[in-house]
Amino acid sequence: MDVYKNCPTFENDKFILRLTVERDVADLLKVYSDKKAVPLFNSDNCHGDDFFYTTLERMQQAYDFWEEAYRNGWFVRWSIVDKATNEAVGTIEEFHRDAGDHFTDCGLLRLDLRSDYEVDDKIESILSLIVLPSFDLFGCGKVATKAIPAATERIKVLTSLGFTPSDNPLVGSDGTKYYSYYELNN
Repeated sequence: MDVYKNCPTFENDKFILRLTVERDVADLLKVYSDKKAVPLFNSDNCHGDDFFYTTLERMQQAYDFWEEAYRNGWFVRWSIVDKATNEAVGTIEEFHRDAGDHFTDCGLLRLDLRSDYEVDDKIESILSLIVLPSFDLFGCGKVATKAIPAATERIKVLTSLGFTPSDNPLVGSDGTKYYSYYELNN
């Protein structure tokens, strides 16, 4: 299956992960303007974007870029929809990464959640939908994601799902070394 031609939807009793669509922009502004959430986002190697957006216009620009990235096969961005409220409460970005560092042949997963969803049971419910399918969707030997030390709930879930902390840095396109990654090998 080519994830860039036919993006799958995943769901369980609490959440739906589906390709981000324009109608999500207003909901996602609540995520990307959440000052408690933004420090937990992975903006490594994102050319200075810190993902803190305070206007609908800026959120729309981000969505437009995400749509372009999907059309061009750069990455997939799924919206995380809470089934109880039918509201987008975050996103997951993922892509296949080949590089000259430890994180090659890797499905690099970025999880951006509103701060009130940054709790272990919600994180586990969300990640359990996407982690294992990632190996096939992105044709990779490992899945990696960033979790800074302050992301204690996230780290607890990653560990319970079999992820291990890596001492290896992810090396950015400009040579910058980024740390705090967890990985799961296929």
